[in-house]
Amino acid sequence: MIFYFSGTGNTRWAAQQLAEATGERLLFIPRELKGECRYTLAKEERIGFCFPVHGWQPPHIVRQFVSRLKLSSPNPTLAHHYAYAVCTCGDSIGLAMNMLVKELSPLGINICSTLSLIMPESYVCLPFMYTDPPEKERAKIEKAGNELDAFLDIVTQRQVFHHLVKGAAPWLMSHVIGGYFNSQMITDKKFTVDEEKCLSCGKCKEVCPTENIDFKDKKPKWKNDSSCTCCLSCYHHCPVHAINYGKITRKRGQYYFKA
Repeated sequence: MIFYFSGTGNTRWAAQQLAEATGERLLFIPRELKGECRYTLAKEERIGFCFPVHGWQPPHIVRQFVSRLKLSSPNPTLAHHYAYAVCTCGDSIGLAMNMLVKELSPLGINICSTLSLIMPESYVCLPFMYTDPPEKERAKIEKAGNELDAFLDIVTQRQVFHHLVKGAAPWLMSHVIGGYFNSQMITDKKFTVDEEKCLSCGKCKEVCPTENIDFKDKKPKWKNDSSCTCCLSCYHHCPVHAINYGKITRKRGQYYFKA
């Protein structure tokens, strides 16, 4: 059983590879949150978690899911199940994986293997953050592909393994800077649409992982209901760059994972 969240597709790609390698169920966290979040594991079933790092922390939607997660097993405890976690990021993850592991521990889930994959950058809403140039984008995907291939063997063989790129000052990045980012800067109120450019194609609504976009007068409208994760999927998938986040993204690039 693999639980995953993805906005621009980096994590979805990794989760799909794991599902194919293990033959196990792939469950999309935003969709699962509509239900009771109760699951029954098969006796030998693995437990996987895949998520992007948002501000050096797990996204709030992932943490919400974990807080509601209820697993039952034919085994004496959940610790008898091999569990692993994969996160994707543009650079470093700080203590994001440590935070997830800590929040899973009270459920009796013992994470045996972890991996962070450095993927093309997609967060472009701060002055110093840009999408990667094409050559760097290709190099990141190639390297991540090789690392994921090796990890697939580790997971299928149920081995213990940990490879995390935490970066400099990980506690500061996750608990101070990341804490501020995730509590104060995750909002859909800064999204705008250039109505003269907008094609009314509905792509932004289609790709929003939390169904946070409605159409009014054939233009996208964000719901302002706290469901937005600022994954920027709507921004990156717009075919004419009609969507922006404040003014800062008007001259920024776009990226989403293409198989």
